[in-house]
Amino acid sequence: MKALILVGGFGTRLRPLTLSVPKPLVDFANKPMILHQIEALKAIGVTEVVLAINYQPEVMLNFLKDFEAKLEIKITCSQETEPLGTAGPLALARDKLIDDSGEPFFVLNSDVISEYPLKEMIEFHKSHGGEASIMVTKVDEPSKYGVVVMEESTGQVERFVEKPKLFVGNKINAGIYLLNPSVLDRIELRPTSIEKEVFPKIASEKKLYAMVLPGFWMDIGQPRDYITGLRLYLESLKKKSSPKLASGTHIIGNVLVDESAKIGEGCLIGPDVAIGPGCVVESGVRLSRCTVMRGVRIKKHACISSSIIGWHSTVGQWARVENMTILGEDVHVGDEIYSNGGVVLPHKEIKSSILKPEIVM
Repeated sequence: MKALILVGGFGTRLRPLTLSVPKPLVDFANKPMILHQIEALKAIGVTEVVLAINYQPEVMLNFLKDFEAKLEIKITCSQETEPLGTAGPLALARDKLIDDSGEPFFVLNSDVISEYPLKEMIEFHKSHGGEASIMVTKVDEPSKYGVVVMEESTGQVERFVEKPKLFVGNKINAGIYLLNPSVLDRIELRPTSIEKEVFPKIASEKKLYAMVLPGFWMDIGQPRDYITGLRLYLESLKKKSSPKLASGTHIIGNVLVDESAKIGEGCLIGPDVAIGPGCVVESGVRLSRCTVMRGVRIKKHACISSSIIGWHSTVGQWARVENMTILGEDVHVGDEIYSNGGVVLPHKEIKSSILKPEIVM
């Protein structure tokens, strides 16, 4: 079986982290975002993953070469020379996706984090006999999204309503699809949208079916949603009583700590924290609702909440970092500095407090 991951563009919403690596390689819960997806695909028998990409393919491929060997899965790139939307890349990668087996293939949005019930999706797809299956998820505020109107008992999709003013339903496209190869015949090689052009056409022929995603779902393409996504992800690990979660008197709630990280005396860590490889957390530090990426040092009595600390950064003694502060790679925050929502570009030194949310060039 094969799969295509829509990687797309520059990841501007996750800057400054994406100034250092392409967005799918930004760490989420201590491993690159895209690896969560590739591992889930591998687990249900996918043998080849195609990355649809229009930017820095060599960085992606060099990085994923290691994982190709480790996971024993083939990873290739299909590079756009111009942005082709969400359907164009399928036409471009057509030859990579089609083989003699006639099997359906998966398509995933690279920003989506969930429990990836792909095995159930294959069963669902086989059972309805349609041309395409999409995963949908229930949301509290459907007016912000494109809503999928479907027949509840069979899952047959009737229509799509973009950002509805009146309530028509609360299920939205979750960005995970399983498509028969025949879908490729419907897509021209030009910038085109799978959600707005291809799926409505298949739905009008009553060949599109939707499965409601069990468990959590989040599009983690922007910082606030990334932090929320981490909470949901850790919660799902907890439900599976995962041995990966940290425990101890200094841990509150769900916390992920890489085994190579060092944590000092008298710290209080959690809830909803991920601490990456090679990090050093000195004594008396308080961490909550944050991600601390590989190689970071947090000095004594610093306090960090609702923030993302990029690779190899340092947070000084008694510093306070909060309110969606994002430190790019190799940022150094001085002792006793306060950051209230600062977004700091890579390789900066912060010597004075950031009192209101702003970008520090």
